[in-house]
Amino acid sequence: MASHLETELGKLKNIIIKIGSLAESQVSEAVKSLLSEPGSENKELKKTESKIDKLDLKIDDICQSVFALQQPVASDLRFIMSAMQMSNEIERIGDLSISIIKLTKSIKEKHELISKFDIAEITSEVEMVTLKTNQCFENLDESIIEDIFRLNTSIKTKSATAIENIISEMKNNSKTVVSGTHLILALKHIERISDHCTNIAESVYFMINAKTIKHEKFTDKK
Repeated sequence: MASHLETELGKLKNIIIKIGSLAESQVSEAVKSLLSEPGSENKELKKTESKIDKLDLKIDDICQSVFALQQPVASDLRFIMSAMQMSNEIERIGDLSISIIKLTKSIKEKHELISKFDIAEITSEVEMVTLKTNQCFENLDESIIEDIFRLNTSIKTKSATAIENIISEMKNNSKTVVSGTHLILALKHIERISDHCTNIAESVYFMINAKTIKHEKFTDKK
């Protein structure tokens, strides 16, 4: 029979998996909105956001209960510390996704700008990095961490190039200034989502190896 501590840690893991899945769905909705594909209604998005907030509070409650009433060993402490950090990262991913959806309403020349500067390729990668991040935690699979870091680097490189091209377009065509500015902000949000994913991957590495590492050092070791 599982101990009370094991039961609580199991609950904690399941909640992290659940909010990770909810945040992943929000990223997909943000991508659909940016690419002008059919997506969920605002009410559904707000429900998802509310679910993440409530589950985040449950994580805090479980962690506080374990610290106060149990005697977790080192590996359990690492898991609890990482879970608290990851819940914050996941919540930010959800918030940034909602911000992207709001920004897309102000991008009038969306189709032209997005197709011209290969934005769909960047959004595909941010969906992939979010998916892999959830898989990495759910399975505690260290082998996926390098993929997450490489995707993050690719997203930043491609986003920087796209932003540079959008700025050039704005200089040459004043009609694209407003839409271009909002598209740049959306791309910056995508970069930040990817950064939060790498932070989660770093937390998984810490859970497994009892060591902290940054993605630059991790990829250098390979």
